[in-house]
Amino acid sequence: MSGHSKWETTKRQKAVVDAKRGALFTKIGNQIAIAARSGTDPNMNPSLAMVLEKARHANMPKANIERAIARAADKSSAALIEETYEAYGPGGIGIIIEVATDNKNRTMPEVKNALNKAGGRMADPGSVMFQFERKGVIFITDKGDDPMMIALDAGAEDVTEEDDGTEITTAPTDLAKVRQALVDAGMNITSAELKYVATNKIELDGEDLEKAESLLNAVDDLDDVTAVHTNLA
Repeated sequence: MSGHSKWETTKRQKAVVDAKRGALFTKIGNQIAIAARSGTDPNMNPSLAMVLEKARHANMPKANIERAIARAADKSSAALIEETYEAYGPGGIGIIIEVATDNKNRTMPEVKNALNKAGGRMADPGSVMFQFERKGVIFITDKGDDPMMIALDAGAEDVTEEDDGTEITTAPTDLAKVRQALVDAGMNITSAELKYVATNKIELDGEDLEKAESLLNAVDDLDDVTAVHTNLA
């Protein structure tokens, strides 16, 4: 099983553009602050190490990274709350939206408004989630048999070669172990994170596909949204 979809490729390409204009830094900063709650040493905190990897790949300034880590220990700063919303989009696609916010009363209406404007709607808790599984997903720019064998030997569940690299799927508990094996082998990791991976994909085309991609982009652009997952193929 692979988490890959056209939307995943679009997100990777979009991240490059977002990083250039700094739009990605707020999202990554929130993820760093949350991960740093479990410890500020990335050698002892695999979750923080993985987010810092994403920050470096996005060319996030060192000062921004240090501020985000410090925020975890700053008792005077507003606490970040993690929330997960479920939604439906054009063509009946399911969407899971992860947010990190210091004000739920601001974030929930922003997400709902973005969905409504683009032809989507919020869903009842559990009505979408059952269509997904929590998985570790690693993306590397390396391709070929070597990364595949290294990943599988380390315990990966699935390896899929894409046009721009290789996607590796793991059990949630094996994500850090497989990532470390790839790091030790000198592979170029661009992301390693927990995701909601759809058990079945929905194929759309024409106007429905355009509307669905527009909605996903609109939600992903919200500052408080840290991740968007979908069963769009």
